[in-house]
Amino acid sequence: YTDTTVLFARYRMAPVMVLWLALCLTGTWAVEKSNFKTCDQSAFCKRQRALIPGESPYRALLETMELTNTRLTLQLINDKNKVRLLLELYRLQGNMTRVKINELKPLKPRFEVPDVLVKEPTTEPMSLLSQDENGVVLSLGVESQRVILSARPFRLDIMEGREVLMSLNSRGLLAFEHLRIRKDTALGSFCLSFKLLVTPFIPLLPKQTAKEDGKDEEGMWEETFKTFVDSKPNGPTAISLDFSLPGVEHVYGIPEHADTARLKTTENGDPYRLHNMDVYKYELYSPMALYGSVPLIVAHNTERTTGIFWLNAAETWVDISSNTAGKTVFGKMLDYVQGSNEKPQTDVRWISESGIIDAFILLGPTPKDLFAQYASLTGTQSFPPIFSLGYHQCRWNYNDQEDVQAVDAGFDQHDIPYDYIWLDIEHTDGKRYFSWDPHKFSSPKEMLQGLKDKKRKLVAIVDPHVKIESSFKLHDEIQSRDLYVKNKDGGNYEGWCWPGSTGYPDFANPEMRELWAQMFAYDKYEGSMDNLHIWNDMNEPSVFNGPEITMIKDAKHGEWEHRDVHNLYGFYVQMATAEGLIQRSGGVERPFVLARSFFAGSQRYGAVWTGDNIAEWEHLKISLPMCLSLISNLLSSDVGGFFNAPGTELLVRWYQAGSFMPFFRSHAHMDTPRREPWLHGLDNTNLIRDIVRQRYTFLPFWYQQFYHSHKTGEPIMRMLWLHYPKETATFAIDDEFLIGKDLLVHPVTEEGVTSVTAYLPGKDEVWYDIHTFKKHNGGQNLYIPVTISSIPVFQRGGSIIPKKLRVRRSSTCMEHDPYTLYVALGNQNTAEGEIYIDDGYTFNYEKKEFIHRKISMANNIISSINLAHDAHFTTQSWIERVVIIGATKPSKVTLKAESKLDFEFDASVSLLTIRKPGVNAGEDWTITLK
Repeated sequence: YTDTTVLFARYRMAPVMVLWLALCLTGTWAVEKSNFKTCDQSAFCKRQRALIPGESPYRALLETMELTNTRLTLQLINDKNKVRLLLELYRLQGNMTRVKINELKPLKPRFEVPDVLVKEPTTEPMSLLSQDENGVVLSLGVESQRVILSARPFRLDIMEGREVLMSLNSRGLLAFEHLRIRKDTALGSFCLSFKLLVTPFIPLLPKQTAKEDGKDEEGMWEETFKTFVDSKPNGPTAISLDFSLPGVEHVYGIPEHADTARLKTTENGDPYRLHNMDVYKYELYSPMALYGSVPLIVAHNTERTTGIFWLNAAETWVDISSNTAGKTVFGKMLDYVQGSNEKPQTDVRWISESGIIDAFILLGPTPKDLFAQYASLTGTQSFPPIFSLGYHQCRWNYNDQEDVQAVDAGFDQHDIPYDYIWLDIEHTDGKRYFSWDPHKFSSPKEMLQGLKDKKRKLVAIVDPHVKIESSFKLHDEIQSRDLYVKNKDGGNYEGWCWPGSTGYPDFANPEMRELWAQMFAYDKYEGSMDNLHIWNDMNEPSVFNGPEITMIKDAKHGEWEHRDVHNLYGFYVQMATAEGLIQRSGGVERPFVLARSFFAGSQRYGAVWTGDNIAEWEHLKISLPMCLSLISNLLSSDVGGFFNAPGTELLVRWYQAGSFMPFFRSHAHMDTPRREPWLHGLDNTNLIRDIVRQRYTFLPFWYQQFYHSHKTGEPIMRMLWLHYPKETATFAIDDEFLIGKDLLVHPVTEEGVTSVTAYLPGKDEVWYDIHTFKKHNGGQNLYIPVTISSIPVFQRGGSIIPKKLRVRRSSTCMEHDPYTLYVALGNQNTAEGEIYIDDGYTFNYEKKEFIHRKISMANNIISSINLAHDAHFTTQSWIERVVIIGATKPSKVTLKAESKLDFEFDASVSLLTIRKPGVNAGEDWTITLK
């Protein structure tokens, strides 16, 4: 994605490719929106959006109801066309409810998403409380929770006591386009003319076509966008359902969009779109689809946090409306003064092109509960190797082995630590992945060994499109085993991507995923070593000459169309790659895999990032809500911006923000000036060095956060309301964030500012500036002067954060170094924290080979106690110092009430530093202040 002349010269693409790129990429200062559909240009979205609220044709046939201990089923009928649906209702363990709706007797099976759920959810008993001709009431068994099923029109209300938590089809926008035979085909005409004759052969066809939905609308059986024709052999298959959230004004989620974390009403524009696509230089503050899709919405008010997980992998649009949208603050105050009893409400409507309705209702009630519920369904964040939490240096592309060695040496020369250097597509032999350019990277093992000797690593890109060339072993293998995606006529689907003419492996096929995983074996990926990790780019999938730069929807994955599985493609690519790295180590080592496209459950397989951003201040600013909205925890944006050249101030500010994101990578386009950290003048080199080195001091804290997230499913990078759920001032804040619960970060995202205002939550909390140790009360907006040398970061009073202050060339070099504990006292002069230690890169922690300890301070005693008595691990690391923030000066400090310890006290900032306790970090110990 560069100046077209340069691009054409580099890739020498065929004339048709040159023409396409000239049309699509000329003037790429911003995304070409005309390449991507609006709702009006998407036939099914336009059809569904035209439905009128309050005119639902569906009613429940109560006489068909069957209730077992764990499952309710009944039929719904559309009174306009007499098509019947099957409703299934489940109460799930962990305060969740599942609602499935499918055709009662479809002409052929409809797609149901596999592999995303970690297991079939455990059900719990439901009981019938009452029933009459208007509906039924079921007990959900949790306190006073129950489901009210109304028959005419069909509606579900989930209640707790007298409060409605959520309603389904309350606006009457349930829609289910049933599979049917096209009227203008020979079979269709025959069936319509001779219904009695075909009744034995096509179940329910007479009833389903007796009162058909009227004439076929444009786009139901074939749809054209630009020059691309979607044949739609199954006809219209869209589904839709609305959810109402009484009492809710704030909803979040459904990444990925370049927009605020709090979702906006879509009533006067397009819905939010979930359709994984290669949208380089994307537009900001837009509901346009981007690289990934997670169909999860989180709703929050001061009383409860709830969620809706819509398990559907087809193109999906999400409409959001609110009865308070557009009201000014004065209007809301007037309502209050006048005693208006209108309750805030947000309505969410999901519209998907195909599949079935499979909705999980997560009932919280707390934010922690909700994330545990979602994790129980789709899994927790994979536990990354600790070195992946260090600094990553990337560029499209480092030229050759000598360039890699020179950049590596530059970090040592300028005393800047890093863990990974990255290679983009130019390192391959003619864009044949799993290969090396024989001239520029002729000795990859020598290069990798040089990095390994310094305890550093390399990431190489392996994209999920395969050069069609008979001499390419991977292509020959996939073709011989018939594992490519097919076109609608049964031949192998071909598109254009970086190699030119390209085949797309069918990753929805387990056999293809197994073959892909095997390609990472050392004897197959020649030149690879154990310090080579992987980057999956372009996995939306990106198809340069496809509609919306992706795959045509009528392509085939076995029996399913691509429209059914589209948003799963990138998920499957990352799954297969992660499995390959695990297999190559014999199941011993944790993988590191970065992917651009993702779906619900992708967090189980590695890291994601926000894609091809631009070196502009607004892109730095939007990176915060984008990351806060992502469900994956190992995430970031490209530091510095991928396109264009950042000014030095922007670059430094992006490094500062990126250093406090879970995944910390600088990346740049091939046509931007080189931007290694030492290329922007001595002053900026010093600033960036300090930023990167500070990141390394926090690695024990980061690693502990990832262990916690891996076990619980809680996000690492968090909006403030997750810990302050009743504090309404936090609900819309997305320009600052928490790391875990103990660090608050407010990056500087505007040019030339000399101050920012940060909100410190918690009226009963105190916060300490980590640079000055100054104490501030919570529950206030704090004016903070800033310079280019730092951004506001605060440690929560009552917390203990472990750090390592001896920064070395990489994280692995710091493995056995000692810890410094930063104890920030709360208002009660108490504090708590943890230390987690294992070998940093294997799965041995699953065998209980780790140290997990609680560090606490109360009554002037600091102690370390074991949290995992059945675990076993030894460490060489020891406690080098304890820094107590907000302390008073003691007369004496002793270890285990015996050994006297040296200490220093700075009265100007109430800072007590206890030096060299000398105790092993994995043992019990106590320090007493007198």
